[in-house]
Amino acid sequence: MVDTRYIFQISGIKNIQIKGRLLRGIHQLGGKYVGGSAYREGITHLIVSHTLVSEKFLAACAGGKWIVTPEYVLDSMKSGAWLAEEPYEVDLAAQTPGVSNPICMWRERVSSGSLAGAFQGWSVALQINNPDRSDMFTRILTSGKARVYPSTSASTHPITHVFMEQVTKDLMSHNAPCYSVAHIAQHLFGDLWSKMGFKEPLVLPESCDRQSSLMDTSTELEASNVLFSDLEKQLRDHLSKLERLKRKITSTEVLNFTPANPPPQTVVADFRNVQNMIECGLLTEALQEIQGALFPGLLPPAQVLQSLMQHALLGEMKPYFYSMFRAALHDILRNNPPWGSPVVVKYFLSVLQCPICKGGLWPLFEMSVRLCMSSGPTCHSLPSPASLEQIHFHVDLQAFILKLFQFELQASSTRKPGGSRASVLASTFWSTWEKSTLGTRAVQQLVELLIQASLWALPSSEDWQQRVVCILHDVLAVVVEYWCQDHGQLNRDLVERGLADLAEHISILCQDLPPEVLQDFVPSMPSVRLRMVTANAVYRNICCRNGIITGSEPLSLMKIVSSYLPALGRLSARGPAGARGPQARGPGAEPAAASCAGWGPATGLPPGSRVTRESAAPEAPGPSKDSVPRGLHRVNAAGETLLHRACKKNQVEILLRILSLPGTDVNVKDHAGWTPLHEACNHGSSACVQALLQHCPALHLDSQVGGVSPLHDALLNGHVDIAKMLLRHAGSSLLQQQDNCGRTALDLVSSPALREDLRKSAQEGDAAWDAQGSEVKDEPFLEACSCLLSCLLLSYVLARDVPSYETLAEAQGPAPRLARALAAHSAPRVTAGWGDRGWSATLRTWKRCWGWAGTCAECPRPCAAVRAATPAS
Repeated sequence: MVDTRYIFQISGIKNIQIKGRLLRGIHQLGGKYVGGSAYREGITHLIVSHTLVSEKFLAACAGGKWIVTPEYVLDSMKSGAWLAEEPYEVDLAAQTPGVSNPICMWRERVSSGSLAGAFQGWSVALQINNPDRSDMFTRILTSGKARVYPSTSASTHPITHVFMEQVTKDLMSHNAPCYSVAHIAQHLFGDLWSKMGFKEPLVLPESCDRQSSLMDTSTELEASNVLFSDLEKQLRDHLSKLERLKRKITSTEVLNFTPANPPPQTVVADFRNVQNMIECGLLTEALQEIQGALFPGLLPPAQVLQSLMQHALLGEMKPYFYSMFRAALHDILRNNPPWGSPVVVKYFLSVLQCPICKGGLWPLFEMSVRLCMSSGPTCHSLPSPASLEQIHFHVDLQAFILKLFQFELQASSTRKPGGSRASVLASTFWSTWEKSTLGTRAVQQLVELLIQASLWALPSSEDWQQRVVCILHDVLAVVVEYWCQDHGQLNRDLVERGLADLAEHISILCQDLPPEVLQDFVPSMPSVRLRMVTANAVYRNICCRNGIITGSEPLSLMKIVSSYLPALGRLSARGPAGARGPQARGPGAEPAAASCAGWGPATGLPPGSRVTRESAAPEAPGPSKDSVPRGLHRVNAAGETLLHRACKKNQVEILLRILSLPGTDVNVKDHAGWTPLHEACNHGSSACVQALLQHCPALHLDSQVGGVSPLHDALLNGHVDIAKMLLRHAGSSLLQQQDNCGRTALDLVSSPALREDLRKSAQEGDAAWDAQGSEVKDEPFLEACSCLLSCLLLSYVLARDVPSYETLAEAQGPAPRLARALAAHSAPRVTAGWGDRGWSATLRTWKRCWGWAGTCAECPRPCAAVRAATPAS
C-alpha cells in the first residue's frame, strides 16, 4: 500500500545513480514518487541537495511542505522505516546566527492551522508575457493559497498584489502595489533572500528555465528506467519462487511413507513358510503371511512376489486374490519407498516385470495395457479373451505403477544434494547413455500407446477404459516433468529442445487422428508445458498442411494472437471432408515423407503423402519404370536431389513427373538447407514455382536459410514475377518475414512503385483467402482447431506465468507494481531497459491483446459446435 503521508518530489538532483537510489528507497518504504518538472500540489515532501530557487522549492516552502535532504530517504532505507524529518530539514539560516529558519517557520504555521499558506489573503494579477513563466508563478502563488487572476479580468476583482516583469501604466490604475516577481522569494525568506543569492535566479532568461526543466525531466525518465529494471528483477525473483514452490509440492500420502533409510529392525522374518504355501497352492494365505510380516526396511524375497505375479498374469485366480495382491504391493511401497535407496529401486525393478520374459518394467506395463485393449502382440501368450476380473487387476496394476512414478517425482523435488539419484522411473525410460534425451524409444512407445488407447476408448462408455487412457496420460506427464525437473536447473536450453522434439513427434502421430479425438487428446495432457508445446506443434502442423503461413519465430503471446488467431479463420474453409479413422496409417507407423500435405476433400487423406495413394487406391498398380525419371534417387555432393536440379533448370515436365510419384517430399533440403522452391525462386524458374504452388499444398513457403526465405530469394535475384506469384498465393503473411538483418521483403525493394505492386499482389492473396473462408466447410475440424488454439493460449499463460487481471489486483508481490507501471506508462516504456526480451514482448502483447479479437474471420464465430468459439471472443 502507498502511504499518503509520504509523497515526494525531487528538485535539483541530476545524478542518475543518486536519483535511482532515492526512487528505490521511496518505493521500498511504501512512499510515492511524483515525477515531472512542475510542482504538484498533493506532495508532502520535497527532496533537494542544497538551497536553490526553483518552482518546486518556492512552492513547497509556500505550501508548508517538508523540504529535506537526500539523506532522509537513504537513512530511512537503512533503518527500514521512515525516520523523523526534523534532523534532515533544509536550514537556510544555518550560516546566520540569530535568524530563524523560514522554511521551518512556514511549515509550522501551516501545520498548526494558523495559516493555510504563505500567501493567504493575496489577490494577485500577473503581467507576464511568457505563458510558461506565467504558469510557473501561478503554481507558486496558488501553492501558498493566493488567488491569481489574469490581467484581463483583474479590474473586476480587488487586487492586493501586481507582479510584473516591467511596470506599466494600465496596471497602476488598479490602485494596488506593483512588485517584481522577486518579491515572492523576498516574502518567503526575508533578508535571507539576497544574502543567499536568491535574487538573480528569479530573473533568469526563459531559455535557461526551459533547459533546466528539460534536463530535470530527462533525469527523471532515466531514473525511472532504474526502477523499471528493478521491477524486472522482482518479477524474475517472483517467478523463481513460484518454480521452487511447484517443486516442493508434496502429496500428503508421501509424508506418511517410511523414510528411505529406516532404523534397523529387531524383528527377523522367515519367508520360507510363504514359499511352501505357494508351492501348495495356498496363494491367498501366502499373501496374508507376507502382509503380517512387513516392516520398514524388510522386503519379501523377490522370487516370492515374482511367483505370485505369474499366477496373477495368467488369470488363474479369483477376485479376492487380486485385491490381496494389490494391497500387498501398496504395503511394500509404503514401508519401503524406493527414493534415495538403490537397493529398493533394484528390488521394484525385479518384481515389476513379467516373471516369464523378465524384460523389465516397461514391457510389463505395455503388455498390461495391450491386454486391456485386446490389441497388439504381448511378450507371451495370455488367456484370451481376458476376464473382467483380470482386466480390473491390470488396470489396478497400471495405477500402482503410476503412483510409484508420481511419488518418485514428488520425492525428487526435495532430494538433497549429493543424495542417490536412483529411481524406478528413470531406470524404466532412460538408459545410462540416454539421460540427456527426452524422446527415448520407451517414451516414444508410451506416446504411441497413448494415442492408440485414445482411439480405442473413443466409442466406449466403459469407466475402466477411460481410466486406462487417464493413467497413460498421467504416466506421460510424470515422465516429462521428471526429466524436465532433473535437467531444468542446469540446462534450460536442453529442456526446451527436448520438449520441442517430443512435441513434433506427437504432432506427426496425431495427423491421422479424427477431429473428435484430437480436440480431447491434447487438452487432456496434465503436464502444462508438454500441453503447450504439443498444442503449438499440432496447430502449426495443421496450418502447414493447409498452406497457411504462421512464421518460424519462437512461440510467444504475440504469435498466438497475431498469427495463429487469424489462421483460424482461414482454416474454416479447409480441413478434411470426412473424419479419418484408425484404419489409416496407425500411430506407430512411419510418418509420411511429405509430412505437411493438406487434407484432401475427396478422400480425407493428405494428398502427396505416402499414405494417400496407397490408402485411397490400395489396388492400383505402382508406378511403371517409364514414369520414374532417370536419376530420381541420385544425390550429388551438395545434397541436391533430382527435384532440386529440375527446379534449378526450370524442367517443369520432370518436376511434374516427380510430384506424381507417391512419397515425394517437396520440402526436401540439401546439405545447406535449401529446398526445391528456394532453387526455383533463386534461378527464376517461374514455371516450376507455379507447378509447386498448384500441386503441393504442403509447400513450405516460410522456410528460411540464414534468414533468406523463397520470397527474399526471388527479390534478391530480381525475379519480381515470382515474388508476385508467391504473394498472390500466400497473402500478406509473407511480407512479415524478416531476414537475419531484420529486413522484410519490401525493404529489399528500392522502387516505391514496385513496392506498391507487391502490396497489391499480397492484397489479392488475402482476398482469395478471405473468399475461401467465408463459410465453414467442416465444422468438426474447425471445432478441433479452435479447441487446440484455446488450449495453446491457456497453457501458455499458465506455463509462462503471464499475469492475469486477478493477480494484478492482489496486494502482495510485484504484480501490483507492474499494474501501476502499465497504467501510468506505455508497455514499451516500462520494458525498454529489460534484459529478457521475451518477457518484454509478452507484456506489450498482454496489454493490448484484446485488440486482436477482431482479427479472426467472422465465419467461425456463429459456428454451432460447442467449442468452436474463438479464444478471443
